[in-house]
Amino acid sequence: MSQIADALVIFTPSGKRGRFAIGTPILTAARQLGVDLDSVCGGRGICSKCQITPGIGAFPKHGVTVASDALSPWNSVEERYKSKRGLIDGRRLGCQAKVMGDVVVDVPPESQLHKQVIRKAATTRAITMDPATKLYYVEVEEPDMHEPSGDLERLASALKKQWDINDISADLNILRKLQPVLRKGKWTVTVALHKGHHDQIHRVLEIWPGFYEGGIYGLAIDLGSTTIAAHLCDLRDGSVLASSGLMNPQIRFGEDLMSRVSYVMMNPGGDVEMTSAVRHALNDLAGAIAAEAEVSPILILEAVFVCNPIMHHLLLGIDPVELGQAPFALATSSAMSLDVAALDITVVNPNARAYILPCIAGHVGADCAAVALAEQPGKSKDLVLIVDVGTNAEILLGNESRVLACSSPTGPAFEGAQISSGQRAAPGAIERLEIDPITKEPRFRVIGCDLWSDAPGFADAIASTGVTGICGSGIIEAVAEMRMAGLVDASGLIGSAEQTGTPRCQPEGRTHAYLVHDGSTEGGPVIRVTQGDIRAIQLAKSALYAGARLLMDQMHVDHVDRVVLAGAFGAHISPKHAMVLGMIPDAPLDHVTSAGNAAGTGARIALCNIASRAEIEATVHQIHKVETAIEPRFQEHFIAANAIPHATDPFPELGAIVTLPQPSFNSNGGGDGGNRRRRRG
Repeated sequence: MSQIADALVIFTPSGKRGRFAIGTPILTAARQLGVDLDSVCGGRGICSKCQITPGIGAFPKHGVTVASDALSPWNSVEERYKSKRGLIDGRRLGCQAKVMGDVVVDVPPESQLHKQVIRKAATTRAITMDPATKLYYVEVEEPDMHEPSGDLERLASALKKQWDINDISADLNILRKLQPVLRKGKWTVTVALHKGHHDQIHRVLEIWPGFYEGGIYGLAIDLGSTTIAAHLCDLRDGSVLASSGLMNPQIRFGEDLMSRVSYVMMNPGGDVEMTSAVRHALNDLAGAIAAEAEVSPILILEAVFVCNPIMHHLLLGIDPVELGQAPFALATSSAMSLDVAALDITVVNPNARAYILPCIAGHVGADCAAVALAEQPGKSKDLVLIVDVGTNAEILLGNESRVLACSSPTGPAFEGAQISSGQRAAPGAIERLEIDPITKEPRFRVIGCDLWSDAPGFADAIASTGVTGICGSGIIEAVAEMRMAGLVDASGLIGSAEQTGTPRCQPEGRTHAYLVHDGSTEGGPVIRVTQGDIRAIQLAKSALYAGARLLMDQMHVDHVDRVVLAGAFGAHISPKHAMVLGMIPDAPLDHVTSAGNAAGTGARIALCNIASRAEIEATVHQIHKVETAIEPRFQEHFIAANAIPHATDPFPELGAIVTLPQPSFNSNGGGDGGNRRRRRG
């Protein structure tokens, strides 16, 4: 390694990358790239704010293999810090670790100055309460030498007489506390009993002396490939006490699911690494959400999980390699009920139970099943298209006659990754953008500030964060606005300053980029939309549209009645901009709505209503899966969808409200609106 002059440094979860001279401290590299890595001690190894986790092994998505000596050796400053204050195994201090070779560096949430905004808030929903876990107050007979029996047996007898509950079971945790609790309560107790919809026996999860008037709680967890979101619910009335989330730490192994499968294939034990990482994150999340709600974690007695198939396997500790190759076989597609402790989630009640919704097929998981539970497409009289937009989009199309489903590999561009100035949603990230069609001047809003950039007081309002980059909803609006302003032609090509009439279109190699914001005079980033950014969005939106179009082919229809955008990202994008891009099939804009975090809503329904578990288990068998990977027309639809909005679909509903300019910036001319395929630099 000493022979090379520089090395590639890739930061996750931001996706920012750059080449740096050998010996450059990771903290320095982070600052030069605008990576959100905290530090308050000036790089002296005192504050510990700049902790990072380096990856080791093959990272196919990034095209690098990280050697064990890609960073400088552990030094005395780090050793001193660890001995005095502690440092998680595998962590390094960014101010001390220096670049010695190509490396992938993960910045954990606690090292990020501007914390990620996990936009998966709970959606208001009326749910009929009938949870699997309920409280029962009973009066237990005292021991009698003439009729000897155990305390557990007399508790069971009391439950049968007073509540018509026939069979109970209790593990050692309960047996150890049963006798003192009974005596403290003077032979009256409140028990938390769990009975799954397939179970015959009630499990005793917790016991209190006397009449317990406190709460019992459950977690509804949406375990996504990019973000993990949880809702803490009161199991008595279904109310959401707190919602919280964090970035999935598996991002450092690969931003998309296939990258993680590739990591497992090329790094023995990689699946164990990823399972450990996500379980550790779930413990952190459960502890944090309980603290936020001021609830003791010991009172969390249930957890419901929804996740895509690969996250499903990695959560369970199952090698996901089979899901990375045809025929994409799941280890199990059935719903699962198990002890939360089996998932190494130890911060909640040790007797807590977990329920994982069923998967639909190898690439359509429990998260899609949860969306189906929440949105009920099979009960819709009109034809509804439901798109759960994320790193891997799940798509449902159906009505009362039948429901189809598919998964489409959109990739991480919609999350702000693979975008030159892209970042995850965090304070300072551009989330809304408009371009004046006459002057070609932009204005924007950033997360954490309600003012537009051209409003008085904007600079003061963002003084604490600055303008740091552009997130997923921002890049969607930016590309669509560039198309509507005539800065991008239908093929996705950005015009020159001469062609567009604005100096904001600047040359960049053989192509051009549009300047959104120049913060260099204040030491901030220069934010552009590059030709590469346009291409990344084209690829993502084309995959999304092609998946939806395949389902429409199966239904033998050319239009849908309604479009529902689900997921955290779907809740924050403008239907008009999504339509201008051609992300979704043409439909009346007032028929395009957001369902918020529908997967999380489905998880909450399954947590709070036991009958819904049986319902979704039956429903998934009625949903027909369309496998995009083997459908010959997917590529045809994908290529046609590369144009903005589309090469052949006229989009009449969009055309009724938006008139798109038809420039052609192809050097060959021709005035074809850019619909011909052409090479880009």
